[in-house]
Parts: sequence; structure tokens; C-alpha cells
Amino acid sequence: MSFSDNQSDGTRLVTLMAQWQELLRLNLVQGWLSELYERKFPRHIRHCLCVCIEELDWDSAAVDEKKASVCFCTLIFYLDKQWNQSVQLSYILPGPDFQGMRDYLLKNFKDVPLNLAVILSECLREEKRILNSASKTQGGDGPTVDQKWRELDNGVNDLKRQTLEVKKEMKSLENLYENHDYILKTWKSEVEKCIGLAQSQAAVKEECLKQANFISQTKQVVLQQIVKILKQAEQIVAALTDVELPEWKRRQQMACIGGPVDTCLDHLQMRFTAVAEVLIQVRQQLQKLHDQNKKYNCNDAYSLHQETEKSALSLLTKLLSSALVVERQPVMTNLPQRPLILKTGVRFTAAVRFLANLPEFKCLLKVKPVFDKDVEETTTENGFRHFDFNRDNSKVLDVEPPGGGLVAEFTHMSVKEKKARTKGSCQSRLGVTEELHIIKFVTVFQHAGLSCHIEASSLPMVIISSTNQIPSAWASVIWCNILSSSEPKDLSLFVDPPPLTWQQLSQVLSWQFLSVGKRELDENQLSMLRDKLMDEPDGLIHWSKFSKNECAWIWINGILDLIKRHLVDLWQNGYIMGFVSRKSTRSLLQEKPTGTFLLRFSESNKDGAITFSWVEHTNGETHVHSVEPYTKTELTVLSLPDIIYLYSLKSEENMTRNPLLYLYPDIHRDAAFGRYCSIPEKEAPKNMNGYVRRNHTCSADPTPPSPPPQETHMDTYMDTDPDTSMQDQVIQDLFYDLLSLPSSPALLMSRQDTTTHFN
Repeated sequence: MSFSDNQSDGTRLVTLMAQWQELLRLNLVQGWLSELYERKFPRHIRHCLCVCIEELDWDSAAVDEKKASVCFCTLIFYLDKQWNQSVQLSYILPGPDFQGMRDYLLKNFKDVPLNLAVILSECLREEKRILNSASKTQGGDGPTVDQKWRELDNGVNDLKRQTLEVKKEMKSLENLYENHDYILKTWKSEVEKCIGLAQSQAAVKEECLKQANFISQTKQVVLQQIVKILKQAEQIVAALTDVELPEWKRRQQMACIGGPVDTCLDHLQMRFTAVAEVLIQVRQQLQKLHDQNKKYNCNDAYSLHQETEKSALSLLTKLLSSALVVERQPVMTNLPQRPLILKTGVRFTAAVRFLANLPEFKCLLKVKPVFDKDVEETTTENGFRHFDFNRDNSKVLDVEPPGGGLVAEFTHMSVKEKKARTKGSCQSRLGVTEELHIIKFVTVFQHAGLSCHIEASSLPMVIISSTNQIPSAWASVIWCNILSSSEPKDLSLFVDPPPLTWQQLSQVLSWQFLSVGKRELDENQLSMLRDKLMDEPDGLIHWSKFSKNECAWIWINGILDLIKRHLVDLWQNGYIMGFVSRKSTRSLLQEKPTGTFLLRFSESNKDGAITFSWVEHTNGETHVHSVEPYTKTELTVLSLPDIIYLYSLKSEENMTRNPLLYLYPDIHRDAAFGRYCSIPEKEAPKNMNGYVRRNHTCSADPTPPSPPPQETHMDTYMDTDPDTSMQDQVIQDLFYDLLSLPSSPALLMSRQDTTTHFN
């Protein structure tokens, strides 16, 4: 099997090549996918070898060592071929390091090509899943959207073409004016040289009149061309400001709460810039017409000229007033996956972009962030907290490489409460994590006689004073962004929060698991969550059910944190069934062979815990057993794969055995967990600090999990140790990504259980 042999199926090649190219086009090679390649496989190799990699059948190679070896050799052959071609062509500029890629593959996978096949199979499946999710999120109407964008781009290009024609006509008109003016000023002296003076005078006057009429007609044509341009520009400006930009803002909302959507601004910036350039050039041509009229004392078509100038100015003002956008919503640097949550006194960042990216606008605009500008709730809502920035954060919009956009990065922002509320006074109807705030970025645009105030608002944010409030704050951010899609945002949303349909909430819940664990929820998992969350007769999920009284979200958030800390690989590979009730567990396992087990999350532990249940058939009877759930603390000491390998039961004859043989439905334990296990299977369990060994005696009924722990703080997001010093916490909050203090491995281990983790 060779690389060239695989090119017979042209359709498949085009389809597969499109996978990586489509990811790049939609700006999806970032976030969790970027992290995946950082952990699994060098991204630059994936990029340079995209054609070859996507041609090969890595799914088959992942379970067949011979096929894996063939695929590996194909990659090496392809790299050798590319290297030889680059040497023969004697590139002046450095190209891809094919030799370095070859050395990497040989060093890491020459003896274990099956590992490479497993990695690439997993990466390609994840890429496909992300593309499918992005397609669903954006409506699944790709061809229609592409057609709309093509029509818009064609309209913009037509505007540019017509504007060039007007500029040519204006040049011609200028020449006509100059010729006519020259004749008017010199004809008398020239005519006096002629023998037939009277006849010559009449001829010259007639010719001047003809030229004046032609100039007037030409001017009318130019104005009509400009009017046509402005009418077409009006439609395009409306499409950009009233359709395209709001759609991008809605996609950004979905991206903020975990949606795998395209939030790249490059295409929108290109269209804004092109239309702004056209309108500025139209105003320049209108100004030339005005100057010509004044210079040559012409007042024809005055009213049409005035109306056209007003129309051009109005369109340009509308376009530029919408051109300032918040490209990156406020986010704390120590909580990158949960934007729009700010903690008082803790640094956060944001970025704005001006979409009309013309050279003359560079360093023209100074943007100032203002907290809660024009927010009515600050005066109408009792107990509403007031905040301000700790420092002046004004920035000048400048061109930022590599994209070259007009961007202002606000990297050292923080807020403080202006006036603390006194206890018992001005009781607010809103909890701290239900109170919504905004930041407005304001600037004044002044250029070529145009002056306008421009504002761009952030999405609604939640201001907290303790990290324990992060889960509840994130629930508010999710709820708000699902419901609120129009301007201005309703900052009193949680005074009387509207309910959500399951269709609205389920997709966003699935995104939370995709963001944290690189895998969305399947239909069965969503069904179990629906049954847990929806017991209302109206078929809706109410805010009080989700995040207040029963705190279903706190339970889900605890599971997300559990996955993030300890179970990412297992969740990503689909080895954790997770959301399955005890009744369903028994139903699934009772027909399976002895030793079949599944992994599910505890329904009683609010902080996140996982258990496994297995089936045994003895003396014609079926027994399904469950182990006491494992918490984050225990999984910190011993990983779940190691726990599964070391788990044992003692029989009446004092013989020990591991009852866990096949992961549901029929995956051998070694195939599922072997690569993650760090302790040999036959090694005897050791007494380890912090790990409570579990020995269970088989019984006819499933072993119930232990009662839920004593009342825990419902807003706990991260494990914290009461002994953690306040000083360390403050340092972590304020300077999380600014300080890099070297520590010995022993010191890191000693601090592992006491340091608050924010990533």
C-alpha cells in the first residue's frame, strides 16, 4: 500500500482533505482541539501531512497491527518524497521541516505503530465530531449560508467596480470643465485673429454652449451613478449591521457558553472595510463635485447633490457606528473556559475590534471602558451593587499582527465595589450571582467632516466576591445567554426568570461536557438528565428547579469538575456511561455475562463522584452490585483505571478475585483501560494514604451507595482546603498567570491538595 495507490478514489480524497481545511476555515482548530493535539500529536505535522493522513484508514489500523505498520510506512514514504522534492527544488525560503517530522515519527512510533494509529484515529474522529457539532449549531444550512455570503460578497465587489467607474467619470468631467473654462477665458483673443470675426464669435459661443450642456449631462449621469451606488450600499449596510453582525454576536454568545461555533471576524471585517471604503470614496467624489460647482460657478442639480451627500453621510455613520465590537468578552485569566464571570479585585482581559479596517483609521480611535453605562437597574433596583474600575483602562485602536485588525487589548482590568451594602438595608430581589452587569466600550469617531459617538457593549456579566460562587454564576451566564439574543440586554432577567424548554437547555448542557471532556452527551445520557430535571406539568425547566432550590446544576457542575480533573480521557473515549439510573443499570447488565460492568456518576454526591456496577450470575440467580462512589479526593490518590485493576473481592475461602472483566457492552477491561493503568494488574494492592480500600461481599441485591455527605456548600466549584492560607489565595487570584515560581517536585506534591486550581 502506497500513498499514490490511495489516490484512485478522488471523491474520498476531496472529502477528507476538506476536513482539515474546513476546520481551518471555520477557525475551529483551537480550544479543546488544539489541546488535544498538544497532548496527543504535533499539530504542525497534522497540518503538513493533512492529505496523506486523511487518505489512510486509521480506524482499521487502530485494531490491526499490520495495517498500522503499513500506514506508518506510508507516512514515512510520503515525508521522504516531500523532503527529496524540497532538496531538489533548492528552496531559498525555509519550508516545512520534513526531516524533523520524519525523525519525530521514527523516534516515537517506529516500534509501536499501533499507538500512532490509535492516536490519529481518535484525533480524526474528534475533528469530525466538532465539524458536525458546528454544522448543527449553525443550523445545518451550509449551502444556503454560503450562497448568502457569496451574494453579499458579489454585491460588495459590484460596489467597488461602480465606484471605480465613477472616479473615471469624475476625471473626465474635470477635463471637460478645464477645457470649457480655457475656451471661455481665451476665445476672444483667439477669435480676433480670425478674418470673419462675427461668424467666429457665433461659432465659439455655440460650441461653448454645447460643451456646457454636455458637462451638465455628464454631471447628472455621475450623480445618478452615485445614487445607484448608495441604494445598493444601503441594502448591503443593512445586511451587515442588521443581519450579519447580530448573527455573529449570537454565535459569540453560544461560543461563550461552550458552543463549537465559528466566531472568526475576518470575513465580516473584510466586508465592513470594503463598504466603508466605497462610502468614503463616494463622499470624496461628491466633495469634488461641490468644489467644481464652486470653482466654475455652477448650481445645476444642487438639490440632488445635497440629498446624495446626506444619504452617503447617513450610511457611513450607520456602518461605522456598528463597526466597534467586543471581539473577546471579559474573562478572568485563571478561568478561561468560563467567561463573563468576574471576581472583585482579580485581573481580567477583554478585546475590542473596529471592523472598518482602513489605514487612515489607524491610531484614530481611543476606546474607554465604562462600567454599567446607562444601566437603569443601578437606580431602579434596590440593593443593586455598584462597581468601577481600579484604574484608567483607555486604549488606542492600533493594527495588531498577524491578522492586521484594528484591535485594542485590555489585559489588566479589574473592578472594585464602589459602595458596600449594609446588612439588612435595601434588600435586593436578586442574589449576588443573579445580578447582571455590562461594560460599554466608548469612543468618538472624527474623520473627514464626520463625527459620531460609538459604543460596543459586553455581554451581561456576573460579579462575584468568592470563588465558591463560580458554579452559580456560570448557571446564570448560561441561562441568560440562552434566553437573551437581542439588544439591549435585559439585566433584570432574574427578577422573574423565564423558563427554558428542554431543547434549549439540552444542547448547552451537552456543550459543557464537550468543552470540559472533549465529548458531548449522547441521547441516552440526555434522556436521563431530562427525567431528572423535568417533572413540571408544563414540560419546561424552571430557574428555581435548575439552580436554586434543588440545585440540579450544582450536581452537574460537580460531575464536570470531576471529569476535568480525573476522567478526561475515559470520558472522551466513551468509556463512561455516566448518566444512568440504578434501575436502568440493572436492566442493562442483567442479560450480560458475569463480570460485565459499567461506570456511572453518583446521583447523591453533589461534589461529583463515580461508581461502577457489575453483574454476576450464580446458581441461576442474577445479582447486580455497586461499589461506594469514588470522590475527587480518592481519585487524586489513585486513578480510576488503577482502581478498576486493583479492585478485588474476598470469597469465603479467603480467595481474592477481580469481578470486573468486561466494560459494557463487551469491551475487555484491558482493551479499555490498559493504556491508562500505571500499576501492573497482578501487583498486590498497597495501603496508600488517603485511599480507603473497598472490599465487598456479594449479595442478592445491589450494594447501595453510601448516604450523601453532610451538608456541603452548594456553590462549591473547586476543592479547597480550610488550611490554605489567605495570602496564597490572594496571590493565586491576582497574579495567576503573571508569576512563574520554580518549585521542586516534592514541594508541588505537598501543595497538591491545598492549592486552588482554576484551570
